[in-house]
Amino acid sequence: MVQSVEQIERVDRRVPLVLGGKSFHEVTEAIAAPIEGRTPKLWWIIFSAAVTLLGILVASTGYLFYEGTGIWGLNNPAGWGWAIVNFVFWVGIGHAGTLISAILFLFRQKWRTSINRFAEAMTLFAVACALLFPTIHVGRVWLLYYVFPIPNQMQMWPQFRSPLLWDVFAVTIYGTVSLLFWYVGLIPDLATMRDRAKSALGRMLYGFFSLGWRGSNRHWQHYEVAYLILAGLATPLVLSVHSIVSFDFATSVIPGWHTTIFPPYFVAGAIFSGFGMVLTLMIIARWAFKLEHIMTMRHLENMAKITLLTGTMVGYAYGIEFFIAWYSGNQFEQFTFISRMFGPYSWAYWTMVSCNVFIPQLLWFRKIRTNVKVLFVISIFVNIGMWFERFVIVATSLTRDFLPSSWAYYSPTIWDVAALVGSFGLFFTLFLLFLRFLPMIAVAEIKGVLPQANPHHGHTPHAEESHAGATPAPAEAKE
Repeated sequence: MVQSVEQIERVDRRVPLVLGGKSFHEVTEAIAAPIEGRTPKLWWIIFSAAVTLLGILVASTGYLFYEGTGIWGLNNPAGWGWAIVNFVFWVGIGHAGTLISAILFLFRQKWRTSINRFAEAMTLFAVACALLFPTIHVGRVWLLYYVFPIPNQMQMWPQFRSPLLWDVFAVTIYGTVSLLFWYVGLIPDLATMRDRAKSALGRMLYGFFSLGWRGSNRHWQHYEVAYLILAGLATPLVLSVHSIVSFDFATSVIPGWHTTIFPPYFVAGAIFSGFGMVLTLMIIARWAFKLEHIMTMRHLENMAKITLLTGTMVGYAYGIEFFIAWYSGNQFEQFTFISRMFGPYSWAYWTMVSCNVFIPQLLWFRKIRTNVKVLFVISIFVNIGMWFERFVIVATSLTRDFLPSSWAYYSPTIWDVAALVGSFGLFFTLFLLFLRFLPMIAVAEIKGVLPQANPHHGHTPHAEESHAGATPAPAEAKE
């Protein structure tokens, strides 16, 4: 049954997605201001710090290529270390973007419009950081093309039954689809920036990447079809990519890894960590660029609710792991999980549980969900906890396997720390450049959820009665 115009407008007034009664022009001005205005000093300070960390990554990677992976804290039996921990961590960070953009778009959740561009960009930069670590972890990086099914001088072909090879294809496809999804959504906004650009270089670059967009009805029809197709392609990748990453562990026979709960457990954890990072960056950006009227408390509260849901799922998975270890009667599994709680890495385990299970439970309270400062602190703890989760999985199982004679304590070196810190430098460098030169919020989509986008907005009661039985036309608000 079609709602009346009065009912629609009443709902819009009760839960506005954009505060302050902004017009189309005011929304465009607010989102374009960080791009067209002078670069803030704070941006330069943070960018300088990010570039410094990026320099550490370049230097440490160069030394790694020169000396080999022996400079890391890898030993027997811990053949995997921080590199794989960081890989799984960054892949997880990239999951929130696709969830917010694709899945919420398919479910027609309009509140995504203020944060989808933000999250999509974060996905791309997180995937770039994730791909870095398997690349440098292989040691002989110059032979990396062996992982692809292409002819080579050794007549070698990839082992397609290896989950490590599945990672190559899964993450590469995920990154490619995410890039296309992000770029297609950018096209209308790039055209807006092209028309507003004051410099010849800006008009040329924005004009080139906007692909001749003119905002015609035909352009919008093609755009919506392409966006819907890419959303449909990206949605199953949310489930498949981190499931395949979990197979790196689940298909082995190492105690603590050989379990069927890993795929759903990893997916929930990935969304959990991804939303934590989106919250962290969004809270900073909305404050720095004064976008509180577009990135509203409603958006923050909805994201907090999803964080609470996925955090509860992660806590449930932790409990199920212990139950299955006990119920299986497998003494190796039982020992592994007892060792996680009370063994040499118990400090890491309880840090993980505290950050991922106990602290997010505060989000049950609305006062917490609507307190920006507390929400920011909780998001930081989520990021820390999810990194420790991956560390606990890798370290506790590899350092205490079936043979006590080969047990050891894994300790990272300064080069492990440099690679992790440097990856954050790469992430923030790319993210800050995005904030400075591209619209961080989807202008066209934001206009589509404004009250003015409703074709019956502002009509007189007599006019409303004449249109009450009409089906509202698609809201395509354009500048």
